[in-house]
Amino acid sequence: MTKILALINSDRWAVRWGTIVLSLLAGGLLWESAGWSSNQAIMAPLIGGGDHPGTIPRLYKYLVHDEEYRLSLLQSVGLFTTGFSLALVAAIPLGIVMARFVTLRIALESYILVLYVTPMIALIPFIMSIFGFDFWPKVLVVYLFAFFPILYNTLEGARSVKPEMLEVAKSFRSSEIAIWRDILIPYTLPYALTGVRQAAGRALVGMVAAEFLLSTSGLGEELITASRNFDMAGVLATILVITCLGITFMRTAQAFEQKYAAWRGVNR
Repeated sequence: MTKILALINSDRWAVRWGTIVLSLLAGGLLWESAGWSSNQAIMAPLIGGGDHPGTIPRLYKYLVHDEEYRLSLLQSVGLFTTGFSLALVAAIPLGIVMARFVTLRIALESYILVLYVTPMIALIPFIMSIFGFDFWPKVLVVYLFAFFPILYNTLEGARSVKPEMLEVAKSFRSSEIAIWRDILIPYTLPYALTGVRQAAGRALVGMVAAEFLLSTSGLGEELITASRNFDMAGVLATILVITCLGITFMRTAQAFEQKYAAWRGVNR
């Protein structure tokens, strides 16, 4: 029986990855064909050659031979990491506190809702006029893009804790610290990680928007420079880098989410 299950699982694995590979090959062929048949100022092929510079060769040149581009990549990663980490540190405790103390939640809920539904990109000129163009205003933009998905998912998780669990803890005279450590944080963690996964993509958008609209730097500056020079291979290569960063961040968050999802399933 074990061998049969192992065989079934291996077949599913092969079908899954075979489908992914075929899909990527089909997309690559379509991209290559569109690049060769389009104007170079509009589209660049994936591999290219001759008078048609390819996206992959340009990406290789950027990452291996262009020290300035690697520095831009590190600047963008540093901006993303700083803003996202600050949002993570602030949003998870605040979400649990708001769920734990109803009066505080009622007092802050309206303000948070207003900020959540406001397009964050519309706040960038406001942030620029107050804080300027340096690194920390950009961090604030990334922070605002990432903060609210984490906060709302954490708040939802903390509010869904069964009252019976809290009553039992109180009956055993558990301290507030013990309630947080043994009930609130473990129960809320899977929900918070769902918010982290959602926030990763939003924070990446915030990173690029900040580098576009505040002082140009990092990958945003590379995109602007390539666009002004009608270098579509450079534009698409930078977009591939940003896409790979987004996939990496989201997959990492998803892995943590799946690891702790069992706790949420048991307590439903």
